[in-house]
Amino acid sequence: MTKTQTISMTATGPEAASSTAQFLTPVVLGLQALAVNGKQAHWNVRGSNFIAIHELLDTVVANAQGFADLAAERIVALGLPIDARVSTVAEKTGATRVPAGFAQWQDEITAVVTDMDAVIADVQAAIDALDETDLTSQDVAIAIKAGLEKDRWFLSAHLAA
Repeated sequence: MTKTQTISMTATGPEAASSTAQFLTPVVLGLQALAVNGKQAHWNVRGSNFIAIHELLDTVVANAQGFADLAAERIVALGLPIDARVSTVAEKTGATRVPAGFAQWQDEITAVVTDMDAVIADVQAAIDALDETDLTSQDVAIAIKAGLEKDRWFLSAHLAA
C-alpha cells in the first residue's frame, strides 16, 4: 500500500495543500489532454491555412505542456503527488472533438478551441477556489489562464469573419 505524506515546503499547511491539489489536478489533466489533442490536430490539419495553423498548434502544444508542468510542480512543491499518466488523463478528461484523421483547418481549430474552453473552465474554478486557501497557487492558475486565453485568441482569430 502506498502511503502519501504531505511535507509542506511553505507556510501552507496540509489542508491548503490538499485543496490546491484538488483544484489544480483537473487543470494538469486537461492541459495534458490538450497537448496530446493539439498535436493530433497539428499532424492532420489540411486546407488553405495549413502552415499557419500547423505552426500555431505547435505553440499551443508547447504552452499546454509548460502550463501543465507549472501546475503539477506547484502541487508537488506542496508535498503531494500528481497522477498524470496517460490512462488517468484519458479517464478524467473525457471525449475530445479533435478528429482521429485528416480534417480541414476550421474543424481542427473549432475542436481545439472547444478543448481549450474546458480547460479554461477548470482553471477559472481553481482561481475562484484558491482565493481563500493559497494565493500563490492562485497566481499560478491566473498565469495559466492568461496564457491559454492568448492561445485561444490566436486560434479563434482564424475563424473570425
